[in-house]
Formats: sequence, structure tokens, C-alpha cells
Amino acid sequence: MFKSEICVLGASNIDLITYVKHMPSIGETLHGTRFQMGYGGKGANQAVMSAKLGAHVSLITKLGKDLFGENSLNNLQMVGVNTTHVFFSEEAFTGVAPIFVDNEGNNLIVIVTGANDEITEEEILVAKNVISGSKILVCQLEIPLTLSLFALQMAKDAGVYTILNPAPAKAELPDELYACTDLICPNVHEAELLTDIKVQTFDHAEKAARLLVDRGAGSALITMGERGAFYYSLTDCFYQPANSVSAIDTTGAGDAFVGSLAYFLCNGMTMVEAVKRSNFVASISVQHTGTQSSFPNRIDLPKDMFEKTDEY
Repeated sequence: MFKSEICVLGASNIDLITYVKHMPSIGETLHGTRFQMGYGGKGANQAVMSAKLGAHVSLITKLGKDLFGENSLNNLQMVGVNTTHVFFSEEAFTGVAPIFVDNEGNNLIVIVTGANDEITEEEILVAKNVISGSKILVCQLEIPLTLSLFALQMAKDAGVYTILNPAPAKAELPDELYACTDLICPNVHEAELLTDIKVQTFDHAEKAARLLVDRGAGSALITMGERGAFYYSLTDCFYQPANSVSAIDTTGAGDAFVGSLAYFLCNGMTMVEAVKRSNFVASISVQHTGTQSSFPNRIDLPKDMFEKTDEY
């Protein structure tokens, strides 16, 4: 029987990526420079990233009975994700995410959730043994929030370490969600929306992170793009700078970070070690185009990254 180290509950989408010289204004028609399709969805992305590093990963998600869904399932299986709890909708199409990327590597994303909205508590209950038997559960907010909460509570009751990536951003989250989250990991925009604190400096990041912990999360890690990441808990606090690279496409970089973080924490790294290495993996992803296609494989990374050293 497949034994998961990491269980991910979340969305699977097909990314429809258009590259443009600049982001269009309202009413403006642009000629794109290039188009490509890829596999995405925050849940699928994070599961794939962990699997590419070598983790045993199970994904709980829902696809449509269409060509996108069939191809998504095949892709997950090809990279080694356990798809026992990938469900299919009889009614809705597979989720899609039209993405625009400009010459600076910035992106704009519109998500049409489709089958992702049809995941049910009954289906999560079917996956209870996988959730409860994993070391880490990772959730996001691309599926109905009540379902992420349901799974996080289930994991917390079983003593599983829980990571919540609160994306897409929401202004408010219920107290119960914080209470069953060991690590909340928003980016700057999400942290600002949750806390109403403009995160322009590391002092601001600390205030925002403290507030998230005050609300009940065990710890908070705010990713700040090219500025790095800031971590806070009641017993530890640190800033970790990012690796300096020339970004081509930042799409999926946050998911590369979260999926890597889950892997390194699962394999006994300290939080400092895990964040350093996750920054490094994310810095590789932004130097390539696409989402999952930009994620490096374990074989492409330095061997000592997987040892407990202090180099990254």
C-alpha cells in the first residue's frame, strides 16, 4: 500500500499561458508573443513539486471528465504523485487558469475553478486514512474553504503537521482555520489582505506574522518574492534572503516554495534549513517558463541540498 509522507488537498487546473510585452489595460487588445498550455492548480503544483524532490505524495483533488482531466491525471501519475484520491465530476469541466506573463516576468491569473468546487466532505472522508497517516497535510483556498477546514481539523486531530497556503487571497479567515494550522504561509499580498498591514519592510512583515500567530496559527511564514521570506513563531523569528537571479516567469514560484518546504520539513530539516532550500528551488523555477514545467527535478539540484548542511 502506498504510504504518503505528504498529503495535499487542493485544486488541479490547466494553465493557459499567454506571454505579452505588457499587461493589457481595460479595453486594450494586444498581440501576444507566445502561448503555451501547462498543468497547474495550487494543490497539484505543490504536490508535483514535492514529488519531483522525491517525496511520497498523495493528492486529493477533482477533475472533469474531459480531455484536460485525462491529461492532468496522466501528468500526476507520470511524476509519481499517488492519484488514488483524484476524483472526477460528472457535471463540471476541469478547472482552467488563463495566465498572462509580461516581459518583466510578472503574471496576472484568472481562475475558473470548475470541478474543483465539487469536492465533497464524503470524498475527503474516503481519504481519511491517507490524511491521518501522513506527516504533513498541505491545503490552500482554491477549493471551498469549508473543505480545507474539514481536512485540516482531521489532520490536527491525528497529530499531523498542517500547512495552510492562504491563496487565492481572502480578507478574512475563520478562527477555526487558524487554530488547526501549524504553519500559515501567505505571500506579501495575501498577508496584507489578511492583516491590513502594508508589508513594505521586515518590521512590517514581523507585525503581520505576529498578528497571524495571535489569531491562532502555530507559526507564520511570509514569502516576499525577490526579498526573501520572514518566519515568526512564539519561540523563533528569522528573515531569510532570496537567491539573486534574473526572473523570466514567476508563475508557480510560490507553489514551488510551498511544495519544497513541505518536502524539506518532512525530511527532518529545521525551519531555517527548509526555508533556505525552498528559496533556492523557487529561484530555479523563476528562471524557466511555465508552472510545473519550470519546477526542477531532484537530479537537477545539488546533492548536498538534501543533506543537513547550512549552505543554501
